[in-house]
Amino acid sequence: MNGQFEKLLLAFRRHLEVERDLSVHTVRAYMGDLTSLLEHLEKLGMSDIAALELTHLRSWLANQGVKGGARTTIARRAVSVRLFTKWALKNNYTSKDVGATLATPKGHRTLPAVLDINEAKLAMDSIATRAAEEETPISLRDVAMVEMLYATGARVAELCGLDLGDIDYSRNTIRVLGKGNKERMIPVGKPAIKALEIWLKDGREALVIKESGSAVFLGARGKRIDQRAVRTVVYEALSAIEGIERMGPHALRHSAATHLLEGGADLRTVQEILGHASLATTQIYTHVSPQRLQKVFKAAHPRA
Repeated sequence: MNGQFEKLLLAFRRHLEVERDLSVHTVRAYMGDLTSLLEHLEKLGMSDIAALELTHLRSWLANQGVKGGARTTIARRAVSVRLFTKWALKNNYTSKDVGATLATPKGHRTLPAVLDINEAKLAMDSIATRAAEEETPISLRDVAMVEMLYATGARVAELCGLDLGDIDYSRNTIRVLGKGNKERMIPVGKPAIKALEIWLKDGREALVIKESGSAVFLGARGKRIDQRAVRTVVYEALSAIEGIERMGPHALRHSAATHLLEGGADLRTVQEILGHASLATTQIYTHVSPQRLQKVFKAAHPRA
């Protein structure tokens, strides 16, 4: 890649990390998209970003489609490049924001995998039974983690980042740090609080080391647990349910949201619990059961 493009990548990364304060994963995605675009421009014979035109962007996106890129991926890349061209104009790399009018391809929205209520109960009972049989600090921790993920709908990163001071036992809530460093309070049900208390009372002390700090959940070596370890625990817990596809922690988040809505919670409340910036993101969970629709219809419609 030519020198100007390499400098451009470094400057844009600095913007994302320092000025926008985006997560590592988000920065990686944006940088991957920009790298792909710049490589495409070089193949077209371009060496100066100032010559960028809308047709170049459309050519790049079309090329992604030809290579078999999913529509959701292409849609995300369109968002990425619009962010880049806006930044490039502001920093005088280009004389106009050529991506401002770039259309975003509509992606197919698929419903997230969810457990039904009985399956969720089976998963919780299964891991609790295993803990009772093993009676180890790790098994107590695993019960608490799975219960907390399902009870709160928290993201794995939020669970891993949980500190002892983030738990409010008087209100049965936890404080988590979500995307964009936004704090929010999440209510926690009694079974999850009970599992958490048992882990902290009977399990955590056996794993504590100097590097444990105030982390609620610890790995086998005593340090704050990482996301990969949590995913492994959840995969194993959900494998107890026959006839379902392989599901991870996000399935518990999806299930929590779905069960809240089916139980009568409104979208705004679920949005707040999940920490979604946009209500549109929360609306994907409105695939409530036909039984729930019938119940609401009969209760609400005057001619039902």
